[in-house]
Amino acid sequence: MARKVRPLDSDWLRAYPLPVPDNVADKNSRGRVLAIGGCTTVPGGIQLTAEAALRAGAGKIQVATVASAALALGIAMPEVVVFALPEAGAGESALRSARPLSGLLGRRDAVVAGPAMSGAKASSLITRHLLALCEAQLVLDAAVLMDLSSHADRLRSLARPAVLTPHIGELAAMLACDAAKIEQDRLGAVQAASDRFGAVCVLKGPTSLIAAPGAEVFAYAAGWAGLATGGSGDVVAGIVAGLCARGAEPLDATVWAVWLHGEAGRRCAEQMGPIGFLARELLAHLLGLMCAR
Repeated sequence: MARKVRPLDSDWLRAYPLPVPDNVADKNSRGRVLAIGGCTTVPGGIQLTAEAALRAGAGKIQVATVASAALALGIAMPEVVVFALPEAGAGESALRSARPLSGLLGRRDAVVAGPAMSGAKASSLITRHLLALCEAQLVLDAAVLMDLSSHADRLRSLARPAVLTPHIGELAAMLACDAAKIEQDRLGAVQAASDRFGAVCVLKGPTSLIAAPGAEVFAYAAGWAGLATGGSGDVVAGIVAGLCARGAEPLDATVWAVWLHGEAGRRCAEQMGPIGFLARELLAHLLGLMCAR
């Protein structure tokens, strides 16, 4: 049965404010995020995710990425701790065991995995390790979504629902159907994915839809063509992880992240032009948008 669709508006934002740290909070109490992703062909994508988590207010970010990109990322982002993952010949992570991740997962409030990765097989292995070892809030994006159906049972059993952030092609892979079929019924598709995986699911697009099991579906129509640009989804995933690490509930964090991302696009469009602004230029607007609410 189709659920009620609620347009995302300022009334909802005021009713569900983000957690605010007190003035004596240290960086650990503000939230700790581990971001896993990147490959040699898109080594900077995970940087967008990490910076988005910081801009969303998380206090401490660690990044696990392919070994050949780790040093450059650490220099580019002195605010984060970077760990090098084993790397295959194709420039993707090559985890033959959970050992490289097991030491990184303790004392994390949120883990975001998948941004800027392209190998579905390697990504699926990371998902399996995370589901077996991780007790933090999970945010799954990009390549890790392409083989998610094999992990559906374990995802549904999580104490806290994971957050899934697919575009239409990734959602098609998650539901094993054609993207054209999803386009015909975007609402039904996002609800089906939420129910199948027991997760919060946001279908990104000109109108983004956010569904959670048993909850009303939220719709946010950004309408900014400039948001359809490389790295934009990496930013969304990082915002969600940062807000979850701060203590926001998974659905609340996802709804806020979609709104913040869209409104940052509006500000870029107004100040710079409707298309041509970059995903990294969205990040500086997040602070003011959070304070404005």
